[in-house]
Amino acid sequence: MSGIAGIIHFDGKPVEPGLIEKMVRTMADRGPDGTGLWANRLVGLGHTLLATTPELVFERQPARHAESGCVVTADVRLDNRSELLRTLGLYDRAAVTGDAGLILAAYLTWGQGCVERFLGDFAFAIWDPCKQSLFCARDHFGMRPLYYHHSPGCFFAFASEPRAILVLPQTPCRINEGRIADFLVSQLEGINKTSTFFAEVYRLPPAHVLAATPERVRLERYWTLEAGSELRLPSNEAYAEAFLEVFTEAVRCRLRGAGPVGSMLSGGMDSGSVVAVAREILTKTGQGPLSTFSAVGPDPENCVETRTIHAALTMNGLDPHWVSHDRLDALLPELEELTWNLEEPFDNHMTLPRAVYLAARRRGLKVLLDGVAGDVVLGEGSHLARLLRRGRWLTAYHEAVGQNRFWGEHYPAWRALYHGARTAFTPQPVRRLWRRLRQLNYRKSVEANIRISLINQEFAHRVGLADRLRQLDGPCPRQSLSYGEERALSIDHPYLTVGRERYDRVAAAVGMEPRDPFLDRRVVAFCLMLPGEQKLGGGWPKIILRRAMAERLPDAVRWRRGKEHLGWAFTTALMSRMRPRIRGEIEANWELVKPYVDVDGAKKVCTAYFDEGDLGQADKVYEIAHLALWLRRHAERPRVAKCKINSPQLFSY
Repeated sequence: MSGIAGIIHFDGKPVEPGLIEKMVRTMADRGPDGTGLWANRLVGLGHTLLATTPELVFERQPARHAESGCVVTADVRLDNRSELLRTLGLYDRAAVTGDAGLILAAYLTWGQGCVERFLGDFAFAIWDPCKQSLFCARDHFGMRPLYYHHSPGCFFAFASEPRAILVLPQTPCRINEGRIADFLVSQLEGINKTSTFFAEVYRLPPAHVLAATPERVRLERYWTLEAGSELRLPSNEAYAEAFLEVFTEAVRCRLRGAGPVGSMLSGGMDSGSVVAVAREILTKTGQGPLSTFSAVGPDPENCVETRTIHAALTMNGLDPHWVSHDRLDALLPELEELTWNLEEPFDNHMTLPRAVYLAARRRGLKVLLDGVAGDVVLGEGSHLARLLRRGRWLTAYHEAVGQNRFWGEHYPAWRALYHGARTAFTPQPVRRLWRRLRQLNYRKSVEANIRISLINQEFAHRVGLADRLRQLDGPCPRQSLSYGEERALSIDHPYLTVGRERYDRVAAAVGMEPRDPFLDRRVVAFCLMLPGEQKLGGGWPKIILRRAMAERLPDAVRWRRGKEHLGWAFTTALMSRMRPRIRGEIEANWELVKPYVDVDGAKKVCTAYFDEGDLGQADKVYEIAHLALWLRRHAERPRVAKCKINSPQLFSY
């Protein structure tokens, strides 16, 4: 990805070119391959380049169309380039037309409706001098970020990172207390798609456009994820072949690069399938090998994840690299400094992907594929309940027993059947009544969250924690939803958005670009049409993916049970190397964290961890340390030194 930034003055004051340069300079890590600036009297746009596609190597941004005067700055990879080039009559200029140029040509042809024709990952802004309007857009699933601030009647600013907006002297800087509460009560990270840690800096939600004029700023959703008619094919093999065709094209599009493209490789189905298909494409085209990057443990005999990764690496056409959590010293001190300089505290446990991205960047790569969204896009949801509702009780029983075999003793068959039956047969009025009763118990729920999370009780009540939890819970879904509609709601939940945004921040810090074939719009649309038995079969989740990978992915990966993950092992391994610094940050910044955490409880867990060696308290200690450091860093920043604390405003889309 690259970085984009811009500012418009609505009050007639001229834009200082130095401000745009300053905005771009704050995002140097995101785009280390070059910068570009453009400004007229009232508008300035900037671009910082990470050259990850062939066209980006020569395309200069911001790009201006001479006749119209329109200017674009874009962080983009378009996957339907050929189609757009033909439709726009630019095919003979394909070699000299970059993706940003295509966006600008499409805007000049179709206006703001152009965004509906784009396929790929993008965030962009177009200044139209004739309309005196700035038009911004973000891709369908939020793979590329876009933040903005609006001071009515004064100015509008946008950027790929909040800090590029906050560096402007005229940007109000008020810390959003609600987001601090969201961090301390971790499930609230996905409360919405708009808020940030700063009260007047917002995220543009995925699948939205924004038009900024002197009169107003208007947001609109340009695309909604909708389920099509259920797909009916004659056999499991036919489903697998149809999925493989769509998925292969998604992977192929994401292999387009200015240099070698690599991939993350875990011991699971998602990244394993991406690697299996990618290496097959590269082999057939005489390219490769595919560089893979894996996070492993030191003992394959006692670590299923590590053992399965080694099995996956038996595939031909791979150039494997791995990082072990017992050998993190090779990535120090850079890994440690990255960990202590987070844009958001939510990223504190992202040690594993941070280590993988850093290892890949040291090998000269700029792009890594992953399969982060696979679990969500191919999740089975309420399939079990729907089997029961249709009277297929024996099938439901076998699926529940199979899920128990897959997940182990913590997922007993009787519990799955009970929850499935409750979902299937509880009348909607009763479900609404249960929901009201649950809401009456929210006070107890909040108190439980306070006890578990170390959040200060007074602070929790002040920011309306109960209301935030209720907002996260959302309205009671209709029982009449089709299977596809239910899955569309799940994919559209903010959890997926904030997850992808975390990966973006971690990758951007080392000049890397993440790409996820499971969030190709065509793949998602196909998966929404699948019947439940193609998501769950014999207790095996993502069964269609397992069938599609037959003879492509080793059986040790395809039929692995459970889902072990080494993320916490990487974080604790790094913590053991940073104990003095962790302790020092906490002890030096008690006054900063006191308004937000239960200090007595926090001191108890710190004593247990530092003095008594209780590793069970490590996650809470790490949480306190990162909140303390984040607050200190923003208190020390020249532009944030005057930050005020602002009570939360709730926004949701």
